[in-house]
Amino acid sequence: MKLTALDWSIVIGYLVFSFGLAAIYIRRASRGMAEFFVSGRSLPWWLLGTSMVATTFSTDTPNLVTDLVRDNGVAHNWVWWAFLVTGMMTVFFYARLWRRSQVLTDLEFYEIRYSGKSAAVVRGFRAIYLGFFFNIVIMATVTLAAAKIANILFGWSRWETVIVCAVATITFSVMSGLWGVVVTDLIQFIMAMTGSVAAAYYAVSHPKVGGLTGLVEKLEPSKLNLLPDFSNLEMTISLLVIPLAVQWWSVWYPGAEPGGGSYIAQRMLAAKDEKHSMAATLWFNVAHYGLRPWPWVLVALASMLVYPEMVDIQQAFPHVSGKLIGNDIAYPAMLKFLPHGLLGVMVASLMAAYISTMDTHLNWGASYLVHDLYKRFIRPVASEKHYVLVARIVTAVLMLLAAAAMFALETAKDAFNLLLSIGAGTGLIYLLRWFWWRINAWSEIAAMVSSFIVAVTLFILNKSGAAIPHYVSLVASVVVTSCIWLIVTYLTSPTDQRVLVNFYKLVRPFGIGWKSIRDMAGLEQSPDSVTHAIFGWLLGIIVVYSALFSAGYFLFNNIVGGILCLIPFLTSVAGLSWLLPKFFRTVK
Repeated sequence: MKLTALDWSIVIGYLVFSFGLAAIYIRRASRGMAEFFVSGRSLPWWLLGTSMVATTFSTDTPNLVTDLVRDNGVAHNWVWWAFLVTGMMTVFFYARLWRRSQVLTDLEFYEIRYSGKSAAVVRGFRAIYLGFFFNIVIMATVTLAAAKIANILFGWSRWETVIVCAVATITFSVMSGLWGVVVTDLIQFIMAMTGSVAAAYYAVSHPKVGGLTGLVEKLEPSKLNLLPDFSNLEMTISLLVIPLAVQWWSVWYPGAEPGGGSYIAQRMLAAKDEKHSMAATLWFNVAHYGLRPWPWVLVALASMLVYPEMVDIQQAFPHVSGKLIGNDIAYPAMLKFLPHGLLGVMVASLMAAYISTMDTHLNWGASYLVHDLYKRFIRPVASEKHYVLVARIVTAVLMLLAAAAMFALETAKDAFNLLLSIGAGTGLIYLLRWFWWRINAWSEIAAMVSSFIVAVTLFILNKSGAAIPHYVSLVASVVVTSCIWLIVTYLTSPTDQRVLVNFYKLVRPFGIGWKSIRDMAGLEQSPDSVTHAIFGWLLGIIVVYSALFSAGYFLFNNIVGGILCLIPFLTSVAGLSWLLPKFFRTVK
């Protein structure tokens, strides 16, 4: 593809504007770690929520969705749509608790919730495990997608893409801290949505597709189904039953952590107050699962008619490396049909998507490695300017290592499945630790270690020819890991009562799981309502899924289905409008 002067002017204009905004926040981000990592806890819900959405829209996201749709149709998206269940749980059960905790990172939580050396161990271990190893894999996946897109658009090699991405991202992230990240995320989200909608319009308008009518008529009906074919038991189990029954509560995955965590927790901790924390997380889940998927899905479906086989993509782009060819590359391959001007917008939007994700992961990873590792264990006494300087150095190092790790990956789906496997079985403990006092630091250590060992064992078995289905591996990991951490919980000593009492006074978790601690210390019950939380959780799920289904049915010319889905949507919106003020009366 050849970009004209108009296209390049749009791309350059976006970069100048973004880096100009970042430069504005250099001085503010340099004041200290609270400003660099959580923006002084002063951000409004709409900016934080949009930043969450922008962060989860990266260059690998449309590629992953395209891979899933070309593989098993629209219904294959339930492997990530199911995470809405835990996302809405975070809104109504955990967003207020995170903001009350007053920690700088979610790993600092461990030493206000647990006691003894084991609490310090789990904090330090997760700082390295998540901030370094896990984070590098995620950023390598995102950079791989950028390399595939750049190879299609410009004919760049992986090395050329890596150099450009590394320079741009390091410069941006080192300059501005979280302030620059969230402010530019707003612009990046608008651009990314504009680009994805334009890509969907021109993809569907392609002569081989023939508009939405042609799309519906030419594709197999099974590819358009929003639910898997129930006559195919194995597919139903793997695509729908396991994600909705097991995956959402049992798997730790960045951006969809049970109970909130990583950069989602970072945004909640940066909110003005509990109300803004809760509203930001609600907006994120509505936009992420209900607003964004369909433009990606339409491009993926259209690509099945334009490029039915991988060889068609290879013939259309003979310069593309064979190692990069896969279902996921069909998304950037469809961008060649955009007219000039819009092509520049699309390229700029993809750059925006890449930078918004990478700068968040770099800032988040640096917060772990500096605040939870370097300051906590290596140099506890130093000036705030010193820690900010170290954070900027760590940010640059993380980017360089992620760029190097990118060369070991081939497709977005491979990395997605790997991350799901490594985090399998740990999710339940992250849900219960807020509401059950008996969980201790050793419980978390046991969950992390056993999950990793099981994932590696299953990976080796699959490489040896065992061919274990992914959903079987997932369930096995969940069962083994959950049993191990529960046994360890009861075999080890509970957290010191003084720590538990202080934690309850600070966070005020609700429910019966803290009754013995409340009674022992003579504390009042939390003002939060379990009934309201459950009701809000269910209504939120109905709002998003009914909106998602209604939009899909209308796009596929199923007017009756679209109207029927509008009924639960409008009813649940009305229910939430009545319920939310009740939450906000009890938050600070």
